[in-house]
This record gives sequence, structure tokens and C-alpha cells, in this order.
Amino acid sequence: MSTQEHPLGISFEFFPPSTDAGREKLVGVRDALASRAPRFFSVTFGAGGSTQDRTLNTVRMVRESGFTTAPHLSCIGSDKGALRELLSRYREEGIDSLVALRGDLPSGMGGGGIGQLRYANELVEFIREETGDHFEIAVAAYPESHPQARNLDHDLTNFARKMKAGADIAITQYFFSAEAYFHFVERARALGVEAPIVPGIMPITNYTKLARFSDACGAEIPRWIRKQLESYGDDSEAIGAFGEEVVSRLCQRLLDGGAPGLHFYTLNQAAPCLRILDNITG
Repeated sequence: MSTQEHPLGISFEFFPPSTDAGREKLVGVRDALASRAPRFFSVTFGAGGSTQDRTLNTVRMVRESGFTTAPHLSCIGSDKGALRELLSRYREEGIDSLVALRGDLPSGMGGGGIGQLRYANELVEFIREETGDHFEIAVAAYPESHPQARNLDHDLTNFARKMKAGADIAITQYFFSAEAYFHFVERARALGVEAPIVPGIMPITNYTKLARFSDACGAEIPRWIRKQLESYGDDSEAIGAFGEEVVSRLCQRLLDGGAPGLHFYTLNQAAPCLRILDNITG
């Protein structure tokens, strides 16, 4: 990792662009965010060969910033041989950090295509068996519970299992309730989880997209935030200003309460993240 890291332990997530214009734009976004000396960048992953290649190509481009770049790795839909080959490829590329996820079942794939590893804890165990301590491994956490979990207790048990399988750090799904994060961390500590649990942060710039993302991943948008955003209609400037205020306050409260850093879901945009960072201290 870079020797000049941000004191807050911030990090940023990108998704692989699908067009030349998107790739050119991401270079500028990368450089703007690299100016804040992040602990690392991460790059999302989709099942299937073409998106795997896009992930690796994006990782290569982002790593040109000089900062650690962690590809997402999911196990759903992949067998151990394919995962072993991908891990070997990442090691050859000099990549030493991963975000290990269960992943979503690809569209149209039946239960027989789930793969040999069904859960993230099994993926973490497999990575450790194959590569020892080569990779720093991050896993996902869900302060408001995974959308498919039976209940919060069950989800917390699964989370603790992932961490004890060999994960070094956890990054949460985004949320807008600091209380949900602090409650989750407290419960996780009671289950013996000692590793950092970094809150995931989603800047608010587009209400329609935010509502769609949140409904899909189970992230709760508090009613008062929804109502205010709805009142702005198509006024993107008002939505952005309100979102910046709300998320900046959330970040400050998280840091004041002891959060070890912030992980921004950038949606390949720099400006919203930079404005939030300019508003907070710590």
C-alpha cells in the first residue's frame, strides 16, 4: 500500500467502464481521488469471462495511480479451478488485496450453476488455503441485515464466520443510519470480531437511481430523506446539495463515534466524494 495514506483510512470503489469514453473519464476520476491518498481503491466484479477481463483491465489502469487496488472476487457461478486460475493471475500481476464476496447468481442460471463454493466464508477459506497470507482480504457487512438473511442474528453469525475464516477487514453496505452501523459493530464485537469494520458511504446525487439501488440491496432510505428528495423533483442541484449535507453529517458522526475510516461507493464520480471529504474533519 502507498506510504502516504489518508489519516482517515478512506477508500474508493469503481466499476469497470464498458466504453472508451467511460475509461477516459475514469482516469480523471482516479487522479482526482488519488489526490486524497486513499488506503486503497476497489474494482467491482461480475461473473463471466468478459467482465472478469474488464475488472482486471480496470485494476491495471487504477493501479497506475500508485495506490493499492483490490479487485472484487465472487464465488457464485465459478468452480475452484477457475478461481484458482484467477488468483494465480492476480498474484502474477502483483495484486495483493481482494474483496471477497458471495456474489449474485447470474441471470438465467439455475441452481446447478451456483458453483463449488456457495458462501463468502468458503471463498475466504479457499483463498487462504490456496495463497496463504499473500492477499489482504476484505469482505462485506450489512448493518441493516443482508436482504436474503432470515434475521439480524443469523446475518451476524454468518458475518462472524466470514471474518474468522481469514478476512482482514470488512466493508459495509451503504446506509443512512449511524445507529444501525454502531449497533452492528457492537454486536459483531460481542461475537469475537476484532477486525476493522469500515462503513460504506453512498453519496446522494440522483434520487431515482438511489431508490432503485436501495430497493435492490436492502439499504433503508429514512422516510424524511425520501420525502425531501421527492420534493425536489428533477432539480439535480437541490438534490446534490441536500445529499451532500446529509451524507457529510453521517460521515462526521461515524468518525466521531470511532469508525476506522470511510469507503465511498463512487459510481465512477469524484466530485461528490471530494465535497463530502472537504466537509468533514478527523
